[in-house]
Amino acid sequence: MKLLYILRILIISALLFPVVTSQSFATGITLKTDSGGTAKVDSGKKVRTADPVDTTWKPVRRLWGLAWGDFYYNAHADAYNRGGETNYAGVPTYRNAFQFRRIYLGYDYDINQKFSAELLLSSEPNGSNSVSGTTTITNADNLADNKMAFFIKFADLKVKNVWSGTDLVIGDQATPLTTLLGDNIWGYRSIERTVADFHRSNTYDVGAALRGVFDPSTQNFGYDFMIGDNTQSALLSAANANTGFYKIFYGDLYGKFLDKRLIFDIYADYVRTAPATAALGGQDHHILKGLLAYTTPVITFGVEAYTQQIVNAVTNVTAGKIGQNANVEAISFYTRGAIYKDKLGFFARYDSYNPDTDLNGADVYASPVNTNFTAYSPYTKEHFVTTGLDYSPTKGIHFIPNIWFLQFEDLRDRTTTGWDPDSHILIYRLTFTYVFGK
Repeated sequence: MKLLYILRILIISALLFPVVTSQSFATGITLKTDSGGTAKVDSGKKVRTADPVDTTWKPVRRLWGLAWGDFYYNAHADAYNRGGETNYAGVPTYRNAFQFRRIYLGYDYDINQKFSAELLLSSEPNGSNSVSGTTTITNADNLADNKMAFFIKFADLKVKNVWSGTDLVIGDQATPLTTLLGDNIWGYRSIERTVADFHRSNTYDVGAALRGVFDPSTQNFGYDFMIGDNTQSALLSAANANTGFYKIFYGDLYGKFLDKRLIFDIYADYVRTAPATAALGGQDHHILKGLLAYTTPVITFGVEAYTQQIVNAVTNVTAGKIGQNANVEAISFYTRGAIYKDKLGFFARYDSYNPDTDLNGADVYASPVNTNFTAYSPYTKEHFVTTGLDYSPTKGIHFIPNIWFLQFEDLRDRTTTGWDPDSHILIYRLTFTYVFGK
């Protein structure tokens, strides 16, 4: 009984204590709050309240994806299987098929206001590729049974505002070749890559980048500097002597004028790579690229050009040079615009590509070339043309009938061993693209 009595007293006391104490404070002390969130007490002492909560920031938690593909018809094939950097090298004349060329599945996640993470899975099959016009399909991005597969294209962490207007990005990410302007101004990555990307410069790599603007309030002048492994998403491997010992340096600067309609952009990269042989010595290559564009919602005009030197790229047998530099030059002109509001548009583009302006057409060069650039050939000059219409029934969905044309011109003299006649690839396509969740 005594125990029950004591418990009753304790319960009643616990219920009454907050009421008594709150009344005591209410009658004995006056609290005021200044603009800094500090409570002022009559006694002169200050009590710090909790910091105000930022209710304007909303974290991103986004699952998204995109896909593009075609129904294509190969009206003319190159009998010499040139253009190995394209989707259509070796595809026989009259082949036609439905084909996906790109599928993305991405996830963006804001950890907090300072940190965000990005993960992107990509499937980039070259399902149209074949060997010597046969039906054998080969592509490293496919599974062993030639089924499409995802690989990790981006996996990076962003540290926002390491200083005003500048982010630090660490991991597998887009390189400065494409992060700022190129793809966005051309606007039709689903039709074809920009000219430097078309010829296999790195558009993504593993490394660290500083990305930002010089003028955070107006964002008219920006930059992107990155150091990477020069491996894209590939792991370091003992079989590849370039990986883990050499780094590639990327840089991009841009300016926007006339209310952001006139755009200038300059890009450069440099990488040293391992020698193909001890006798050849070290190799390196670097790019200097410029872009000038005028863009409005109604019409866009752009010109993009680059020069690239590849040190010790080729062996000149005739001149007795084990290593000889190759100097690449390329230029791209394009336009796009609206025909009817945001429902119907058009685009057109022409590229000229010279793989080696110093090549002597009468000399014989050893095969294969010394450089490890994918599908690089010093002999074949290329002219690329594409044009088409863009019908968008709703935001994020496009149906794009287009023509894709690539002409090959051998830079060697007709009497030189290995010379191939001029030829071309001509593809008619109905391209479809769709985006979801973004």
